[in-house]
Amino acid sequence: MPRCVEITKAGSPDVLRIKEFPMPSAAKGEVCIEVHFAGINFADTLMRLGLYRPVPPFPFTPGYEISGIISQIGEGVEGFEIGQRVVAALRTGGQASHVVVQQSRVIPVPDEMGLDVAAAMPVTYMTAHHMLHYLGHLKKGETVLIHGGAGGVGTAALQLCQWAGIENVWATASGHKADIIKSYNGIPIDRHNEDFVKIIKDATNGRGVDHILDPIGGENLKKSLKVLAQGGRLYAFGLSAAAPSSKRNLLKSYFALRKTPKFDPLRLMTSNKSIFGVHMGTWNDEEAMKSQLERILQGIQEGALNPVIDSIFPVEEVAKAHQHIHDAKNIGKVLLSFN
Repeated sequence: MPRCVEITKAGSPDVLRIKEFPMPSAAKGEVCIEVHFAGINFADTLMRLGLYRPVPPFPFTPGYEISGIISQIGEGVEGFEIGQRVVAALRTGGQASHVVVQQSRVIPVPDEMGLDVAAAMPVTYMTAHHMLHYLGHLKKGETVLIHGGAGGVGTAALQLCQWAGIENVWATASGHKADIIKSYNGIPIDRHNEDFVKIIKDATNGRGVDHILDPIGGENLKKSLKVLAQGGRLYAFGLSAAAPSSKRNLLKSYFALRKTPKFDPLRLMTSNKSIFGVHMGTWNDEEAMKSQLERILQGIQEGALNPVIDSIFPVEEVAKAHQHIHDAKNIGKVLLSFN
């Protein structure tokens, strides 16, 4: 029987369960994928805590990215065949052994690429690429600050900067994760023991940086604004400050939201700064999404990009995988295996 991860209600990892469900059928324009690997993102942990939007009604199956083998093809589908290795980006529901998805969200995986590598690509690399290139038009000579530089999106962003020839890239992370940042020519900042505002201002003679990727929010987002250069772009794509542990704590979440800055359009105008909110799960332009995935795939094939996989948990250990992410133990991507 097919099986899936289900979030039964808002709460700690204990609310996760594995559920069996009937075999799905591919409708017109769809394919059914027998999933080998599904990605887990921090957004999934926030959805489990009831702190992410949009969130489907409980219970529901999370998951934005999968890789596997096509097992069924619906009417009107062209360019795919049963048995073909593919990767797909979804709005939700990816953490299941069999997933039905629109063919427009599916891309073939080259024979030389592992399906684990393919599953580590869509959310992290597409989020980083969407911010830096699609929205930010990153170019040589610009400067970048990446918060959470050792995580999935962080390591993807570091590699994209290296591929683009960006020389000055700072990244915050726990001190023991400095080596991974250095390996991609990034300058590590210990988020727990160093003041990134002072470091950036000193390094740039007070100018600040051109691009800032901030998945933390709260007070951290306010500090990020202090080091955003004139004409700079700040990308807010998460609120991990609202979930400092794996347990639901509405009081801490409330204070994190209270500390999140309220953006004044007039001040942004006079300072010539831009703020982007990024949530790839609600992005509707599938052509733009597909073209970005294809470029990322090209980068992997050329050796310019190399997805960092921290760990692969069997689906039965999904609660352990969530706790692993909450404890900030991962360097790179965390995957679930359905094999």
